Amino acid sequence: MKRLPLFFLVLLCTNLFGQEAMRRWRKMNQVRQDKFDLVLPSAMRENNIDMWIVTNREGNLDPLYADMGEGYVTANAYYIFYDTGEERIERAALGVGGYLLKEGGTYDYFGAADELKEFVQKRNPKTIGLNISKNFGGADGLTHSAYLELSEILGEDYAKRFVSAEKLVSDFRSRRVASEIAIYGEAGEFSYTIAERAFSNEVITPGVTTLEDVAWFMKEEQYKNNLGSSFGMPSVYITGPDGVVATSSDRIIQRGDVLMLDWGVGLMNMFTDMKRMAYVLREGEIEVPAGIKNAFDQGVKVRDIIKKTIQPGVTAQKAEDAVYAALTKAGFNKMKGFNKYTDLDKTDVIIGCHSVGNWGHGIGPSIAFFNPVRLGYELKPSNLISIELFAYTKVPEWGGKKLRVPLEDDAVITERGIEWLYPINPKVLVIK
Repeated sequence: MKRLPLFFLVLLCTNLFGQEAMRRWRKMNQVRQDKFDLVLPSAMRENNIDMWIVTNREGNLDPLYADMGEGYVTANAYYIFYDTGEERIERAALGVGGYLLKEGGTYDYFGAADELKEFVQKRNPKTIGLNISKNFGGADGLTHSAYLELSEILGEDYAKRFVSAEKLVSDFRSRRVASEIAIYGEAGEFSYTIAERAFSNEVITPGVTTLEDVAWFMKEEQYKNNLGSSFGMPSVYITGPDGVVATSSDRIIQRGDVLMLDWGVGLMNMFTDMKRMAYVLREGEIEVPAGIKNAFDQGVKVRDIIKKTIQPGVTAQKAEDAVYAALTKAGFNKMKGFNKYTDLDKTDVIIGCHSVGNWGHGIGPSIAFFNPVRLGYELKPSNLISIELFAYTKVPEWGGKKLRVPLEDDAVITERGIEWLYPINPKVLVIK
């Protein structure tokens, strides 16, 4: 029997063993290399941190564990980054290892956890950043007991040099490299295609299908594609004249229902957050009622204004002020709080354009009232952001009561402004 050429043997083995697993691993290695090379130096220097120590314990891993490359942790483990003053930040992994981390090629040195004191003393940093944060969990991975242990190991002199790495973590995570943005676009493709399939007759039969049936379909698609999520069960809900009727429950979808969904997927440490809206045609209807369509169209106008207004180089607070000024000029009414809509004939609006990325709600600059600290952060090119809004418009078919239209899709901030990462929500989806 003739032997297969080597090329075909390699191709066959690649197809049989770990093709998708290796693809994802290689992409995440590229992200990590790019982040350490291109983002970390400026993030550390802008925040006046000479050394950054990320501590992990078996069974209690830091939120940045995936960003650091994961690895096998037994007792204590440390990812350490030191600014030597050169272009490249020194990287070491003490007490953490394993094939995948070492083969990733992003660390200069692997050693034992008990080398920590010697490692720090040799470099003698003026400031040591630790993941301690009172404002957001993604930068608050250091436990109290681990803090005490670090203080004991390094001694009082070095313990006095400990500072919060809260802003460093925000900058490191939210300033994106091209390889991350490519992954985020891929995650976005999964999230919107699954969502739009969920809101179609492929999944929904009026009078038969429940809200939780739709949510479980979406969860099953996540399972099939090995996708994570920041949000647990997808929020699939019905909005009527008096507000939200039911969410991801055994409520049967009926003709005339206005459906919404809010969800996101996780892929290679990138997490999306997006919404879709659908209408279930009544018997004899061939299109969405005019009042509901108009309410959606008002939301699209708001979205267009937001997209045209946001620019980099200003704080998120200044961007929010500019957006509301533009909306007011265009005839929209700024709401004084979430769901605090008025009886005015105008469309009431509130925005929540929050950071996204390594979680559905990221820790970068956010043009969102519910992220007050990050309203003070400057918007930078490469930041990922959810363009999220809620627009309340009167619907004649509902006796003049207002329909809340939620729109949300994910974008990247560039020198040109806001640019979408995947096809956004163009219209009310129709279920026949």
